[in-house]
Amino acid sequence: MQRRHFLYALSGLTMALATRSFADQVSGSDKVTIMQFSDDGKPLGRANLARVSKDAEWKKRLSPLAYEVTREQGTERAFSQPGYDRHEPGLYRCVCCDNALFDAATKYDSGTGWPSFWQPIAPENVREITDHMFGMTRTEVRCTLCDAHLGHVFDDGPKPTGLRYCMNTVALRFIAHK
Repeated sequence: MQRRHFLYALSGLTMALATRSFADQVSGSDKVTIMQFSDDGKPLGRANLARVSKDAEWKKRLSPLAYEVTREQGTERAFSQPGYDRHEPGLYRCVCCDNALFDAATKYDSGTGWPSFWQPIAPENVREITDHMFGMTRTEVRCTLCDAHLGHVFDDGPKPTGLRYCMNTVALRFIAHK
């Protein structure tokens, strides 16, 4: 096989795979598995759900800052949002889709000006992506259910995990335990 034919075949295969992947996302077959929780933090079991996508609705429903952070990978200024230093018992849900993300029992004061947790409420409820923005390598944290940008995870947290899930306050909705 000549090199040119090989390259044409390879590019055709790449296009076919990309088109199939795009078609799967558009058709709604993009399913994710999350652990569901009641507002008082009790696990309700795993659920296989379609990924949530409501771009037009989010633009109307979210504050401009929450939209910028969650949908455009922005970051709020440290110490700028009320609730970053909240310490009462409760549950933190995604501001976009209501997926349970963090239990307040795993929250600690990192001194950074953002809510920080040493672990998510369930590992399948968040997903981590290597982020190479701004010339550095970090691990971005997103909501599994709606792909909202939440913040980043670092390896300088407390025991037992040694992790610091440093989240944007506006990406979270707090529900106090009753």
